[in-house]
Amino acid sequence: MYRFSCCPEAKRTHVIPVFSKMAFNKRGQYGDCVKRNRAKLLALIVLFVIIHHFGFPEFNTEYEDSLPAMYSSFKMNKSIVSLSSITPIKNSEHFIVSAFIEHRINKDIRIISIIKRQSLQPYLCIFCNNAHDCKFAKAEIEIHSDNFGFPFGASDVMCQGDGTENANQVALSINTDISHIYTTQFLPIKNRVEKYSFKYSFTVCISNLFGKYNNVLQFVQSMELYKLLGVQHVVIYNTSCGPDLEKLLQHYKREGILEIVPWPIDQFLNPSPGWNFTVHGGDLHYYGQLVTLNECIYRHMYQTEYILLNDIDEIIMPYKHINLQLLMEDLQSNNKDVGVFRIENHIFPKTKFEDNHRFRRPEWGNIPGINIMEHIYREPDRKNIYNPTKMIINPRMVMQTSVHSTLKHSGNVYLVPFDVCRIVHVRSPLQSHLSKNECFVDTRVWDFKDKLLPNVDRALQSSGLLQILD
Repeated sequence: MYRFSCCPEAKRTHVIPVFSKMAFNKRGQYGDCVKRNRAKLLALIVLFVIIHHFGFPEFNTEYEDSLPAMYSSFKMNKSIVSLSSITPIKNSEHFIVSAFIEHRINKDIRIISIIKRQSLQPYLCIFCNNAHDCKFAKAEIEIHSDNFGFPFGASDVMCQGDGTENANQVALSINTDISHIYTTQFLPIKNRVEKYSFKYSFTVCISNLFGKYNNVLQFVQSMELYKLLGVQHVVIYNTSCGPDLEKLLQHYKREGILEIVPWPIDQFLNPSPGWNFTVHGGDLHYYGQLVTLNECIYRHMYQTEYILLNDIDEIIMPYKHINLQLLMEDLQSNNKDVGVFRIENHIFPKTKFEDNHRFRRPEWGNIPGINIMEHIYREPDRKNIYNPTKMIINPRMVMQTSVHSTLKHSGNVYLVPFDVCRIVHVRSPLQSHLSKNECFVDTRVWDFKDKLLPNVDRALQSSGLLQILD
């Protein structure tokens, strides 16, 4: 190791080995010069020692083996904990969302992330426990196979190493420089306790609200239907919604059934409003739908027995059972090794109305949105065209999911027969040329009318959206 020095008395530039005897005032040609600069040399030596131990600005895939043994763990009395649902990784184009103990895989730490697929770089995990003891570990990045061609994709970053099971916070870093780490944002680690006494039987994960969505009437009817079907918890990732829907969301939040996760993805990326990159463009599929679905699974893995993965305008509806509990008891008892139950999606065109208008209520006239009670005509299946599915899952048997199927899971997958359970999806038609006579009449939602209608009224009234006169 050498440094360059210019000594006025010597009148020329020379090279001095830092650890040579000359550097410690051995008398010689340049001894007097070095003596007068002893303080500077000592400072340089101290700096060299610090760099020797901490100076790792870049890491390749073998960086774990290159960590200095005495600095692979360290004490950090204070850290910056991110309170955001999306956290940029320092000095990168990537983002971390949330972190969980993965009890199924050696109690590693799993970080749900958003990774730019063509800008991968090696990372270190830094995880700390309650006693502020921190360790470094190699980060392994796995981008989910479904990305629909978008530059950014839902990803898992896995942190492995001794002590992960005791960690309570984690961060990602490109180096081990202490000054860098002290300004790095950490995520709190969830699911630290593996438990099977569930707070909820059924949780619905609704991926994303965006574009100032304000379909109030369909949402309140769906929420009240789900409550009648036995759902106790609903999760929504909210980027933006309309003012009327915001009032309704706050009502359900106060009621305790709704969990609203802020999702400001548009502050970090240009999210796509669609699923096809070549058609819709943007950085990330459907405002990060794949990220939020996976995040929701891990967020509630040990809080709920089952999770329903569906869109905001879809209702997973049992047809042979009066509620979801009886449905799943039946399905699970006959399919004990199944962790993923796929439910067929069926379209009820919002352009075709029930002829007698028996549920066209004047008090709902000023409520924005679709009245699903009026749309009872179901499109037939199209020949040779895939009928997409949504899912009811045991979250402890799922590692990764896409929109219509899981990507990684344990156990088997079961396609639930159409006559047992199907999705009621009131939306724009896919077969607009069909007449009512060419569609099926499906009045399943009417079976709930006696409780559904007054419950909808009460929810709208409590939200300040409806005034009911005695």
